[in-house]
Amino acid sequence: MSKLTILAVVVASLGLPAVAAAAEVEVMFKFYCAQCHGLGGKGDGPNVSPDFPVSPRNFTSAEEMNKLTDADLKNVILDGGPSVSKSPMMPPWGKTLSEAEVDALIRHIRVLCACKGKQG
Repeated sequence: MSKLTILAVVVASLGLPAVAAAAEVEVMFKFYCAQCHGLGGKGDGPNVSPDFPVSPRNFTSAEEMNKLTDADLKNVILDGGPSVSKSPMMPPWGKTLSEAEVDALIRHIRVLCACKGKQG
């Protein structure tokens, strides 16, 4: 059972607000995603320099993020950029993150873009 799943069970059993779970997702986003995508999700993380080979996706662009379904996001997070003909700089997290953790990250990304994404 993942740490996020355990936290969700504890939060639910104690009747604590979802804010506690949201804080955990933010920590996970900062650890796994913000190095390239930036704390605010703008694609301006500390790993991105002028010689960085690609521009990480800007999660705050509703126009761009609305072109993607949640399944699209899940696929790239689980299987990495090359699995969807994107950059190999996007690593696969499928052996590191649980499906529940990926789903939580997708919800967080949707908050960053203030969009629901393409339905499909």
